[in-house]
Amino acid sequence: MKNLVIIPTYNEVENIEKIIRAVMALDGEYDILIIDDGSPDGTAAIVKGLQPEFPGLHLIERSGKLGLGTAYLTGFKWALGHDYDYVFEMDADFSHAPSDLPRLMKACTDGADMSIGSRYSNGVSVVNWPIGRIIISYFASVYVRKVLGFKVYDSTAGFICYSRKVLETIDLDGVQMKGYGFQIEMKYTAYKLGFRIAEVPVIFVNRREGTSKMSGSIFGEAFWGVIRLRFRKFGK
Repeated sequence: MKNLVIIPTYNEVENIEKIIRAVMALDGEYDILIIDDGSPDGTAAIVKGLQPEFPGLHLIERSGKLGLGTAYLTGFKWALGHDYDYVFEMDADFSHAPSDLPRLMKACTDGADMSIGSRYSNGVSVVNWPIGRIIISYFASVYVRKVLGFKVYDSTAGFICYSRKVLETIDLDGVQMKGYGFQIEMKYTAYKLGFRIAEVPVIFVNRREGTSKMSGSIFGEAFWGVIRLRFRKFGK
């Protein structure tokens, strides 16, 4: 099986080499695709410097901050074009533990079509987040469940394993939300298309180095986007 971990980056110079080495050290042969949105701090240069050491390390450079969702969509299309069987979403800042990647993989090889590294499927498993952000994130997932009737506890999670057939079936060009809501839209679309979704409990640790990329506009897109999702028609 060919496995690809997609990691979008913007100004992750403190973390990028460490996260690449941590993923590459895992058993299971994970390739990595870094999608860098023109980081002025030299993130992409570090990736290029590591490519001779790691043949499975790939890089796409974009001209500016084009949004988390568009980065992943670019990565998904690249993965499908390069015959990967399982494709992962993962942050660069160690909020997602590389050691959990095999657990997400196992959930899929055991029968799920998509597995989610879930902060809320077994209580609240978040470390070093401000209480305000925990409340916003937790109740965002509650809001999604209530509006969409969607029984996923962590619908905004960004630590995910997709089987190839999910990404082949979803109309990637039709994905509308580009920020925080992108994560919700991808999960709900897979659910409506009949794919099996598993939640794998993980501990989410707030970044220790670098700066968060969250903003208020991201939450606004998600709020209204969920309402629009409620009335969208889905079909294979």
